Amino acid sequence: MKEQYIDLMEQALSAYTDEHIDRYFADVQRDGLTEHGFPRLTANIGILIAHGRRKDLLPRFLQMMEFCCQQIPKVKAANDFSVREMIFCLWEIEENRVADPADIARWKDYLANITPETCYSVFARTPTDGYRNWALFTGVSEFFRQKAGLCQVQEFIDLQFLQQAQWLDENGMYEDNITSVAHQPVMYDIVPRLLYAIAFDQGYQGPYREVIDAKLKKAGLLTLAMQSPNGEVPFGGRSSQFIHNEASLMGILEYEAKRYAREGSPLAGQFKAAVQRAMAVTEHWLSKRPIRHIKNRFPTETGFGCEHYAYFDKYMISVASMLYNAYLICDDTIPMAVGEDITPCVAETAPNFHKVFAKAGGYGIEFDWNGDPHYDASGLGRVHWTNAPSAICLSSPCPAEPGFKVDIAPMALSLCAALPEENDWLLAAGTAVTYEQIACSTDDKTANISLRCNFPDGRSVSEQYTVSENGVEITIQGAGEIGYALPAFAFDGEACPTITAEGKTLTISYGGWLCRYATDGEIIDLGKTAANRNGHYKAFLATGQNSLHINITITK
Repeated sequence: MKEQYIDLMEQALSAYTDEHIDRYFADVQRDGLTEHGFPRLTANIGILIAHGRRKDLLPRFLQMMEFCCQQIPKVKAANDFSVREMIFCLWEIEENRVADPADIARWKDYLANITPETCYSVFARTPTDGYRNWALFTGVSEFFRQKAGLCQVQEFIDLQFLQQAQWLDENGMYEDNITSVAHQPVMYDIVPRLLYAIAFDQGYQGPYREVIDAKLKKAGLLTLAMQSPNGEVPFGGRSSQFIHNEASLMGILEYEAKRYAREGSPLAGQFKAAVQRAMAVTEHWLSKRPIRHIKNRFPTETGFGCEHYAYFDKYMISVASMLYNAYLICDDTIPMAVGEDITPCVAETAPNFHKVFAKAGGYGIEFDWNGDPHYDASGLGRVHWTNAPSAICLSSPCPAEPGFKVDIAPMALSLCAALPEENDWLLAAGTAVTYEQIACSTDDKTANISLRCNFPDGRSVSEQYTVSENGVEITIQGAGEIGYALPAFAFDGEACPTITAEGKTLTISYGGWLCRYATDGEIIDLGKTAANRNGHYKAFLATGQNSLHINITITK
């Protein structure tokens, strides 16, 4: 796998032409460093050259490295992120004799002159400061600067690690959102845990390691359960659905594989298998041309699905950076578990992440009972089947007020209950519903979730979800006429799936795969279209009286 990581890093870098790199360099020479995208690009080019790849970029790299190392101590430009990556690059090029020793010594001198208070944007001064993940990036950057022999700041590092540990919840997941505590983003859980993991793996032995690592262990097991059958991280919140998501996940999975290998546990092989699933997702998206940095095929310049900060130059090279973390942690001597793990499982997060997962028979679902209206929607937001295109049914909900760019009028849409209202339907996805009594169970072949959806006008619907090799079976019950929303994938930015509604069956054909919604009720077209980060979805509805059954299957 170590060599695979380097291969994928090279594929990620291939998204940047020589002209693109030169233009980017000219921009930062003119405007100065303003963020960490350019140092991240520089570091990954150096690492790849050290591994015998992209030697054609050596002259450019030497100039870029000189510029970055000289500028970083002088300006606040998200150096919290960059310094760690500069150190990684220095290690690689020094070990593999890529640059003149005098150049390497000069670059080290530049970075040795960093003063944390003037170089970094965010750092804790007391254990109870309210700073979120940037302070952890700062602490990890200083750990690696110290490991490289460029400073002695152990107390500073320990303080950052301690202050950040207060945001690990009862499951060990990291709560980053300070403005809306009840809506915690998944990627901002994964990356901080990865930062702890890379520091611990590379030798951090501070006084808080044992306590923090116990939380990482707990979260690691939950992470294994939350990964979808086709390898993806859960949806939810900011920075979701980017290609760097699974690259970030791999580092955590590698760290946990090493933990359980030391303990002699078969879980080590399961974590290695989970790495391979995540790697397959990354390989899939990097194999497409032109390469996009987000999981859709809209032209990059449209920014479709992206937040204002999630632009190509920064988030595309982030794939390589996250892969390198996993490369460092990876132990190739740990064997991967053979065969798919089809043991049914259910898992639930703490309330601020408000998610429940179920997997069985190759299918996996993710239910969000309090979706953030700026990024998600309440209801069943994901149905995945092993190896199938993730968006063919639904990979993430469509939000009512997207905090990312879309090209059509927004509409909240998920797989969710619906009730009639005047001449329209009230969808739980876009309404202030509450869910209660989430009961989870498994047997030899199925994973089950049951709950009640309460609408604000006092009406309610009971919902039962059963996941098995036969697909996802949904049964809802209510008083009188009831419905259940069925998103139909309509456009990925390049291709339009074929949507066919015939009688009691709605079928979506995409990429050689079929997604079928079969119901004992009636299917109606709501005449509306919604958008998530993956593309457009047409809104259909299954309707019935008092009780309604829907079966979702995905087949080749």
